[in-house]
Amino acid sequence: MPDPRLTVTRQDSIAIVTFDRPEQRNAFDLPMWRGLRTIMQQLSADDELRCVVLRGAGEKAFCAGADIGAFAEERGTPEREAEYAHILDDSMQSIRLCQHPVVAMIMGFCLGGGAGIATMCDFRVGGEGIHLGITARNLGIWYPYAEIDPIITLAGTGVASEMLIEGRIFNGREAYEKGLLSRLVPDSLVETEALALARRIAEGSPLSARFHKAALRKLRGPLPVTRAEEAATSDFTLTEDFRNACRSFLAKEKPVFRGR
Repeated sequence: MPDPRLTVTRQDSIAIVTFDRPEQRNAFDLPMWRGLRTIMQQLSADDELRCVVLRGAGEKAFCAGADIGAFAEERGTPEREAEYAHILDDSMQSIRLCQHPVVAMIMGFCLGGGAGIATMCDFRVGGEGIHLGITARNLGIWYPYAEIDPIITLAGTGVASEMLIEGRIFNGREAYEKGLLSRLVPDSLVETEALALARRIAEGSPLSARFHKAALRKLRGPLPVTRAEEAATSDFTLTEDFRNACRSFLAKEKPVFRGR
């Protein structure tokens, strides 16, 4: 069974997946990443569907990324790191590989892995008050190639550099102007517009939508990255900087990076 903190409801031919952990700003631990993979694969196999909407519970967060507090149990050994990286990649790719168009309904915080989920979607509807960014540098994390790629596709290397190296957190207007949002609406209308977009998609030919989604992915082609290079993106977990930054995060202190 998928994780109970991930719920699926339906409106006709539209499936709505809710990340239901509002007390943690809908942050994902490993069981939730695993559950999202399972749900997206199941929905992709359902030919009665025409669109999938991803959203966070409540209005304060889409998803604040990975649950740093769970890292002590989920990471820390080579075996755990390999499993974590594999499940995270599978979860992200399950959105990209879903045969149906996927819409991200973004309210509030959309950070780290949450921004990764959003950029894997085919459409992103956000409000003016959102906070969208990738906070990897604050923990000494190296973002995977496969999750950097959609940012470059949407907004270019300049914006990717702002997010990954400078650590910029964009509001809705900035995110829209940089190409990270498909639609920008007042915060109070995010749900209305995201569901309206899903209905417009569902009104069209599902076979046409599925073909075009797959065609866009195929034309992008495979990433010019070897398996060894991709696997090496987990090496940050071996660094003193990462371990110290995690401790600082949990203690609500500013980390000191020493480059080792």
